[in-house]
Amino acid sequence: MKKIILLVLVALSVVMCSAKKADTPGTETKPNAEQVMPTKIVVGLDDTFAPMGFKNDKGEIVGFDIDLAKAVGQKLGIPVEFKSINWDSKVIDLNNKNIDLIWNGLTITDERKKEVLFTNPYLQNSQVVVTKAGSTVLTKADLKGKVVAAQSQSSGEEAFKKDPISKEVKELKTFDQYDQAFLDLEAGRVDAIVVDEIMARYIKKTKETQAKKELYAILTEDFGKEDYGIGARKADTLLVEKINAALKELKKDGTFDKIYKQWFAK
Repeated sequence: MKKIILLVLVALSVVMCSAKKADTPGTETKPNAEQVMPTKIVVGLDDTFAPMGFKNDKGEIVGFDIDLAKAVGQKLGIPVEFKSINWDSKVIDLNNKNIDLIWNGLTITDERKKEVLFTNPYLQNSQVVVTKAGSTVLTKADLKGKVVAAQSQSSGEEAFKKDPISKEVKELKTFDQYDQAFLDLEAGRVDAIVVDEIMARYIKKTKETQAKKELYAILTEDFGKEDYGIGARKADTLLVEKINAALKELKKDGTFDKIYKQWFAK
């Protein structure tokens, strides 16, 4: 009987030690150990967000992020497909696997980090205020009592709502796409737009070159600096790791700078 009890105690001690060892930090398998890379990467974007990703006059999707995504795909040996999505539902599309990445001037924020796994930052931006040329709105304080526009679920909307001036405006109008906001600005239905500086300067340069006159003003005050990142599903750690490595190589071999100069040349 004593031998049987002793054997039971030994067996229990082995089980307990094994369980304790499995719970020890650092002993678990890495999350991406069993992951495989996709055979195709589907990138979701707002196809009106110039110059990051947008449709040109021929209906082709072009832009800085488009060229950069293609270059990353070449580094990884994986074809890249671009899919227009509603920016409001970008995270839903991502998690439902309608797309593999959100790659379209996506600002890294603490709120988005809760839902999305970001790559390393690859470009810096800020949220600025755009008005019509000759507007009396010269500072953020001048927005008091005015109608302000932003894209729904954008970092511009988020940054504006965090600023005290948001409590003093007459109305914040949100749009599905920024091109709609610019149409309302031109028609006088809104007084200002809070938008990514990268887009604001591109639109200003493009439209003023066509019109051969000044159309817009960009306030010197902004809502702070921010970083763009590429958003993936939380579980896709291997994909993000490979993209980070590819971006690093593209910056090292000069490809990144070449694409940048093509879209952001002064």
